[in-house]
Amino acid sequence: MSKYQFRVNVAQRFLPEQSSPEQDLFVFSYTVTITNTGEVSAQLISRTWNINDAKGHTERVKGLGVIGQQPLLKPGESFEYTSGTRLRTATGTMHGSFFCVAEDGEKFDTDIPMFVLDALSPSGGKRTLH
Repeated sequence: MSKYQFRVNVAQRFLPEQSSPEQDLFVFSYTVTITNTGEVSAQLISRTWNINDAKGHTERVKGLGVIGQQPLLKPGESFEYTSGTRLRTATGTMHGSFFCVAEDGEKFDTDIPMFVLDALSPSGGKRTLH
């Protein structure tokens, strides 16, 4: 076990009621669960997302915390939040990272590997990411 480590789970869902395919608008929600699997308490300070549509357009979103919060997680604790994004195509991908600072001052990043947003699969999916 790493001294500084978060595990990330993501479940995404297409929202047809908020989408307008005839206007190239596809809306997705995603629920992220962050668990401190390390040995030291650490705080999530900021996030960076890369949101890609099927036409090659990439939007980069950076900001403090997640949904206005900067959760401090003790070893074994989790934090869950739901957010959303819009694409101009029926499919796309997201990936990114969380910047964290441990209680002892050590700084580390937690990668969020790429996951797929797919309006053609309305049931969505869940993937465990490390």
